[in-house]
Amino acid sequence: MNPPDLNLLATLDVLLTEGSVAAAARRLDLSPSAMSRALARLRETTGDPLLVRAGRGLVPTPRAQELREQVRHLVEDARAVLRPVAEPDLGRLERAFRIGSSEGFVESFGAALVERAGRDAPGVRLWFVQKPDRSGSGLRDGWVDLETGVAGPMTGPEIRMRALFSDRFVGVVRTSHPFATSPPGLSDYIAAGHAQVARGTRAHGPVDRALEAAGTARRVVTVVGGFAGALAMARDTDLVATVPERHTEGLRRGLASFPLPVTVPPVTVSLLWHPRMDADPAHRWLRRCVIESCGENRNPGRPAP
Repeated sequence: MNPPDLNLLATLDVLLTEGSVAAAARRLDLSPSAMSRALARLRETTGDPLLVRAGRGLVPTPRAQELREQVRHLVEDARAVLRPVAEPDLGRLERAFRIGSSEGFVESFGAALVERAGRDAPGVRLWFVQKPDRSGSGLRDGWVDLETGVAGPMTGPEIRMRALFSDRFVGVVRTSHPFATSPPGLSDYIAAGHAQVARGTRAHGPVDRALEAAGTARRVVTVVGGFAGALAMARDTDLVATVPERHTEGLRRGLASFPLPVTVPPVTVSLLWHPRMDADPAHRWLRRCVIESCGENRNPGRPAP
């Protein structure tokens, strides 16, 4: 059995509404003969004459009367499915979004993002969670709606991304540390004790690679799992933490920062999402909010990235 031609639904809807082959043909911009052929196909498909002659006009059969409202709703639903997605009514939007990030993002950008989103959509709830890795698995699995961070070789090739800002590494110490008032040279920097940040078992980051290229290495006293841990060590000891400047702005309050005595390439912090969310209007709006919020938090005196 051949599948039915669903295009006939729209034709049937117009025929039942107009009750006239000629009027239906004009409405659909068809010739009367083409409309007559369409009616013949409908009669064959439904097994019912649908419209029969009554004097000079046509009247619907009981089957046609039974179908009229059902067909109208089906055609309206089909048009709604195929219509481009409308922008959401943000004032009435009730939705929760999960944003995966590493520590420091919420402290530096979270308040601005919550405030920015709340101005448009007070019913939206933002749920900040720690992302497990850089592979984008949380985005693929739908566990998070957005991620922020530095894309790398592990990031899935299908993941969409938009650069948020460029970031540089700085050294951080407590305010009573000698480096707080007198930035160190390379020899003093590597001789100091360091709190190194390592993700999982990877303890050789961009700072270490830059030092290695310069033929030296820093003296690592302790290894911690994130920026917050490194900065906590710097706050309460004479250890040096080396972290990305803008990303940890909120975490570095009350600490002293200094430029590194070795050239370390900057990193680009990006916004990442799965392509299935590309066309979702509410998701597009949230992406704009993140981009604007990160832009509003530029450090004074630094050029926009």
